[in-house]
Amino acid sequence: MKQNLIVAIQGIEGSYHDIVAQEYFGNTIQIIHCDTFDDVVHQIKSQKCTHGLMAIENSIAGSILPNYSLIDCEQMTIVGEHLYSISHHLMALPSQTIDQIEEVHSHPMALMQCKQFFQQYPHIRLIESYDTAEEAKWIAQKKIKGYGAIASQQAASLFGLDILASDIQTIKNNVTRFVMIQRTQDALIPENLNKASLKFTLDHQRGSLATVLNLMSDCQLNLTKIQSLPVIETPGKYAFFVDVLFNDYKQFEKAKKVIEIIATQFKVLGVYQNKKYD
Repeated sequence: MKQNLIVAIQGIEGSYHDIVAQEYFGNTIQIIHCDTFDDVVHQIKSQKCTHGLMAIENSIAGSILPNYSLIDCEQMTIVGEHLYSISHHLMALPSQTIDQIEEVHSHPMALMQCKQFFQQYPHIRLIESYDTAEEAKWIAQKKIKGYGAIASQQAASLFGLDILASDIQTIKNNVTRFVMIQRTQDALIPENLNKASLKFTLDHQRGSLATVLNLMSDCQLNLTKIQSLPVIETPGKYAFFVDVLFNDYKQFEKAKKVIEIIATQFKVLGVYQNKKYD
């Protein structure tokens, strides 16, 4: 991976996006911390950074649908992916116990992934916020007792908080898939590529989706994900976002050309190298 890149992420230092950016690109990168994913895209479009990093799905909570739409509508290109095992930790100011915690603040996804843990503590109110590490930082800076945050171990170390409970996510193998995005696709080297993200819409005809799926199979494409989103301009019509794996780039090109003919709209969101979870 190239060094000295400028990468935009949602979240502050110690957030999961921050951790993944350094793990994927290397710790020599410059990171622009943004409040929202829309801000991430704005940084890319205004050429203030070279890449962006965006969570796209989680093994517990499922797809992050607004980010699919954002990548599509803002003409972003997926150029890579990274799978990261998320470990959520409950943290607070030092010298407190869980029984003393009245509220826990974190991102809605983090709260959802830890829902079962908090069933043991009905006295704790769960409050949604826009970032995990930001809540940890806020508690530390304001020295607020009785409040907790769900965030990474790095965030706890960074802001001087005690971890009251570790690995509190409901499913321990809690993997989030992140994608790297930029404005345009780099020059493609087919032998290094084996995965593609596509978007297409079809006419309201019986068997139209089955036709496309059969075509993918005939061209030896392995469908690893399919997600439908409503087409806002046409109520009742849906766009399909799919991920496919392939061993032969020529077979992918063949399938792409035929789908372009079948579909009413077709777009390649990105072609990149598949990341296997270790």
